[in-house]
Amino acid sequence: MQHNGKVWLIGAGTGDAGLITVKGIEILKQADVVVFDALVSLEILSIMPRFAELIDAGKISGRHTLTQDEINKLLISKAKEGKKVVRLKGGDPFVFGRGGEELEALANENIPFEVVPGITSSIAVAAYSGIPVTHRDYTSSFHVITGHKKKNGKLNINFKLLTELNATLVFLMAVASLDDICQGLLDAGMDKDTPAVVLEKGTTSQQRKIEATVATLKETVCKALIKSPVVIIVGKVCSLGSILSWYEKLPLYNKQILITRPESQTPELASKLRLLGAHIVQMPTIETIKINKPAELERFYKTVEEIYNSKCNQDNQRKKCIVFTSPQGVHYFFELLSDKKIDIRKLFICGNTEFAVIGSGTSTALQKYGIFADYMPLKYSSEDLGNFLANEAENINHIYIFRAKKGSINLIDKLDETGICYSDIPIYHTVYTKPYQVTEKIADAFSNREFDYVTFTSASTVKGFTSIFKDIDYKNIKAVCIGDKTADKALLCGMDVIVSKEATIDSIVTTILEESAK
Repeated sequence: MQHNGKVWLIGAGTGDAGLITVKGIEILKQADVVVFDALVSLEILSIMPRFAELIDAGKISGRHTLTQDEINKLLISKAKEGKKVVRLKGGDPFVFGRGGEELEALANENIPFEVVPGITSSIAVAAYSGIPVTHRDYTSSFHVITGHKKKNGKLNINFKLLTELNATLVFLMAVASLDDICQGLLDAGMDKDTPAVVLEKGTTSQQRKIEATVATLKETVCKALIKSPVVIIVGKVCSLGSILSWYEKLPLYNKQILITRPESQTPELASKLRLLGAHIVQMPTIETIKINKPAELERFYKTVEEIYNSKCNQDNQRKKCIVFTSPQGVHYFFELLSDKKIDIRKLFICGNTEFAVIGSGTSTALQKYGIFADYMPLKYSSEDLGNFLANEAENINHIYIFRAKKGSINLIDKLDETGICYSDIPIYHTVYTKPYQVTEKIADAFSNREFDYVTFTSASTVKGFTSIFKDIDYKNIKAVCIGDKTADKALLCGMDVIVSKEATIDSIVTTILEESAK
């Protein structure tokens, strides 16, 4: 039977979204189906394409969502449906990931596949804990060993050989076998004072490092109540962990933050927070959609025609003013012009067209089109923009506002009071996103108190959030809000609200830094 499907076996790295490869992300965004494992972090899951079918194939000791045979059959079945299938595994798929077995099954069915390697936990988790697995003054090799026991309950490990290597030993999936591993190394002649560490949930917001020696590691770990996933490292290089530690020193280390703004606007905020050590989960609670109904489009283009067809009056120096209240408004305005091949130079006939924006973010968006705003209030809010424009009424003949269909009434209320002529033109709609599979995992994370902050950049993101997450306790949410109107909406829900000093992304980041330092 002919089919056009294909499978990509992709390593997702160890938890930090920055550790999945560029190629892995590019393929993931085009996937029709994503079959993911339990070790794929929530941070990674939150950037998966919403249109894809997401299938949880997680396997944790004692609980298998799907057996390995069922996973193999699933990959074959989806590929034969002609779909682009991503098999997403934690770490690297060929390092104790059973990736080879899955590819054998695909090869037997003549299904095309590719492999995108991932960063294995054996080196990434060590690196995030300041431990170089090799160092010329300590050891010239490292060895990765599985801690899984055979069916007879015994480890298939040559401890005598390992102790003679004078190497860094990295044990994966070994927390249940920790006692046997430590005792096996000691019985084989390893010095009882050899440094050893257990690294829990490395490269994630819940990373912990437990330092001990081979002789004391088991007892130390028991007291710390360690949970999987765990990487165990034994060797002299472990002593460098306290000296070369870097991840723990980042200002937002151990902080996990949920971003609720639209997907297209998330990268800037996410990038700034990640550079400071935070882990970012993306859950857009609203989306913006460019107008597409005939009546809406007709009104927009008639308004644009009115702007560039208005005659210059030499006796009247009052100008036309185009107003944008969001970066999205700027983007959609020029995209709509491009759709009809309208040259933006027409907007500047007679040189009597000026621009006003609500704040620095919108101003930056406008600058990308080579236009610098003439008006911007000191405080970034609709009310202040309205006041600002009202004060300029003597210089403005007509105001054209291009924004969301359900924009703030505070802006036009101020204009109505002044009596200035204006046109309020919707160019996009704000809609609330619907829950999908990852939403359930995010809700579980809230139940487990895994989020330190949730950022809200508009009142609509708060409303969208509460429409999605209806069963969580809002009192436990520390909401970082971009302005008073957004904060008021979050307060009504009972959230613990922090308001950024300015309505900017940089101010949100500064607010989180200040709060986390308390």
